[in-house]
Amino acid sequence: MADYLDGNVLAAKSFARFGVTHMFGVVGIPVTGLANRAVQLGIRFIAFHNEQSAGYAASAYGYLTGRPGLLLTVSGPGCVHGLAGLSNAMINTWPMVMISGSSDQKDYGRGDFQELDQIEAVKPFSKFSVKAKDIKEIPDCVARVLDHAVSGRPGGCYLDLPTDVLHQMITESEAEKLLTEVEKGSVFEATKAPPSSVIAKAVSVLRKAERPLIVFGKGAAYARAEGELKKLVERTGIPFLPTPMGKGLVNDDHELAASAARSLAIGKCDVALVVGARLNWLLHFGESPKWDKDVKFILVDVSEEEIKLRKPHLGLVGDAKKVLEMINKEIKDDPFCLGKSHPWVEAISKKVKDNVSKMEAQLAKDVVPFNFLTPMRIIRDAILGVGSPAPVVVSEGANTMDVGRSVLVQTEPRTRLDAGTWGTMGVGLGYCIAAAVANPEQLVVAVEGDSGFGFSAMEVETLVRYKLPVVVIVFNNGGVYGGDRRSPEEVSGPFKDDPAPTSFVPGAAYHTLIEAFGGKGYLVGTPDELKSALSESFSARKPAVINVIIDPFAGAESGRMQHKN
Repeated sequence: MADYLDGNVLAAKSFARFGVTHMFGVVGIPVTGLANRAVQLGIRFIAFHNEQSAGYAASAYGYLTGRPGLLLTVSGPGCVHGLAGLSNAMINTWPMVMISGSSDQKDYGRGDFQELDQIEAVKPFSKFSVKAKDIKEIPDCVARVLDHAVSGRPGGCYLDLPTDVLHQMITESEAEKLLTEVEKGSVFEATKAPPSSVIAKAVSVLRKAERPLIVFGKGAAYARAEGELKKLVERTGIPFLPTPMGKGLVNDDHELAASAARSLAIGKCDVALVVGARLNWLLHFGESPKWDKDVKFILVDVSEEEIKLRKPHLGLVGDAKKVLEMINKEIKDDPFCLGKSHPWVEAISKKVKDNVSKMEAQLAKDVVPFNFLTPMRIIRDAILGVGSPAPVVVSEGANTMDVGRSVLVQTEPRTRLDAGTWGTMGVGLGYCIAAAVANPEQLVVAVEGDSGFGFSAMEVETLVRYKLPVVVIVFNNGGVYGGDRRSPEEVSGPFKDDPAPTSFVPGAAYHTLIEAFGGKGYLVGTPDELKSALSESFSARKPAVINVIIDPFAGAESGRMQHKN
């Protein structure tokens, strides 16, 4: 007699067969069976408390591995919660697939359990969505969402699995036949490369530039372009500027790093080669007054639409690594190099030295009660002390993330995850879990504001449950931006005795949260206490929360984004 299997098993088999090794999510009706079958077939399932955090984990996993991060949710509200991760993947252009169970097809429209038109709900955030309307469609649907997530410009995709389809049965031999057919037909779309004439033109523009600059972002990190980037920087002697998550592709301490002279570098450069970074708000839209009005942009982007939108002097459509290889090859045949005594390189390096020595003078002071700089310097030194592989730093918050961006040093690629293109708060623990799972040999260190931590704090239990090497450092200043910043005139009205909208409970014992689940908590308020907690937790490589008490008046409102608030 033939052996039968259901839609849960076929979906799990499809994912396993097409290379999926990890899945993040929250189980329940109708997808618990799918999660259990996936685990049986060798897929590691990381179960969260909240689909929002699980979705953030799936999006970051896509970025860190270059393979789609998978989020599994229940129907209706589970799918809606999952949109946080799916939209984050779309905006950051990371490959991700959200899989949601959905209500029984025959009962749709009659008010079924958790009923929602999920294909319609995900539309603004998904580059490709498909519903398996019959068990036989499952393998093809799985292959298509996985392919679409990584092809062209990466992004989020959606797969809808109705309850009745998950319960349908099919013979094992029929399932095998379907899987084999789909496997044969599945092809990844190769990324285009620009014609060599355009490469030659780009090199010629760079060669003639008086004040060239190389800017690179997380698109270059995703493409694993660090080797070619370093070669380009060192061959040509052109200063470089990473976006926050591009930090570490070339060591932050490199002599041509212009981060500490950012205003000068972007304000005065005459040609900017921008690799895997968009000319959006993070780069002031590439417009004056921040940039020179006559600057020539050479944009390298995987998306033709992006280049059409920005209208650069030259656009090179293709994979960042491939395009840089072509540029390097073109330069090798007729080399040029600015040299240390070039006036532009000298101007940048002088500005960098001045700004770094000013910052170091501030950092050298031990300020207690802590401001943001003192603990950040101690954390920076502890992270650098780990050596290679460098820890992955996850950073969110207003002041905490801003200060961390300028103080923490990234020496290796893809070791900084932060609020990203969208300025998303709440990514912290999801990103930590993704990093720990994607790169098990690396320590993960989260540097969180207390407000940012609050979004996903319950996931410290997930850290303990899976024994992940994650140390979460919470900068506790009693609220968003630091407690109550209102002037006396603002404190009025019938609810004036309520805490300020920016206030939390003062002196919150965040470190005890992880202890409730068997993890290690530390409460610190002095340099020695912090050094000792970092040294102990880094060498233990076990889940820990370090609660760092900060002076509530140390930060600024909205960090560096005051003009928007």
